[in-house]
Amino acid sequence: MLAAQTFAFAASCLLGLTRGLDIGLSTKCVVIPKELGMCHDVGYSEMRLPNLMGHTSLAEVISKAADWSHLLQTGCHPFARTFVCSLFAPVCLDTFIQPCRSVCLAVRRSCAPVLACHGHSWPASLDCERIPAGEDMCLAPLSKEEEYIYKEFPKPTCQGCPAVEDAFSYTAVLEAFCHSNFALKAKLVKRKADSGGPEYGIEGQVEFINQGLLLPYDTRNLIQQWLLINESCAQRMTRSNRSIVYIMVGDVKQGKVFISRLYHWQRRDSQLILATRKWRHHKC
Repeated sequence: MLAAQTFAFAASCLLGLTRGLDIGLSTKCVVIPKELGMCHDVGYSEMRLPNLMGHTSLAEVISKAADWSHLLQTGCHPFARTFVCSLFAPVCLDTFIQPCRSVCLAVRRSCAPVLACHGHSWPASLDCERIPAGEDMCLAPLSKEEEYIYKEFPKPTCQGCPAVEDAFSYTAVLEAFCHSNFALKAKLVKRKADSGGPEYGIEGQVEFINQGLLLPYDTRNLIQQWLLINESCAQRMTRSNRSIVYIMVGDVKQGKVFISRLYHWQRRDSQLILATRKWRHHKC
């Protein structure tokens, strides 16, 4: 699977960090290229070459950084993009500015489980303890307030793929709604990504049946990230090239969003339609 290969390469490419960068090398400032879109709007427009990964040309930077785009799209941590860009496109100052250790630890804590979901561990070469602990001369120190806010924000998580329910009564669906925190209807699509492989996403808006703890968050984006993290499940849910509508039922536990039941929404499915209508006045 393309994304699995991407995660594998992303993990392995960090091995270059252990080799380090010979600061005695001549460095230069260059404008961050448009092809390195993930590092635009990070607070600066010029980067140093060679970078902290030891890449010596823009072509090499663009090629290697592209393998991280899938991980960043999962939204595994709000500072993940800043962290990755500080390595691939370090800010152009008189000296190299490393990412702060607090950022490295926070990103590792949140993004390592995403790598694990795709069968890869956080590379031992990227040991956060090797980054100086001082927060005065590093990029984007993470405040306790920012870390607290992120921890409180519900996040999709790696999980087993729930089976699509195929035989049920409307009363059974209502019972499932009662025992879950949220239920929503979303149209899933499979597209061709720029890399040539498949890409899974949400078409249109998410329609709530039961908002639960997902209100007032950006639920569409949460489900999009859930599909990216649980790509094997997304693949099973979108076997054809046609868009498919699902009712997704789940829970929010300790800040983690889990999908527990899937119902394939079809207009001819009277039981599912009846359940969604009766839910408006149903008492559990």
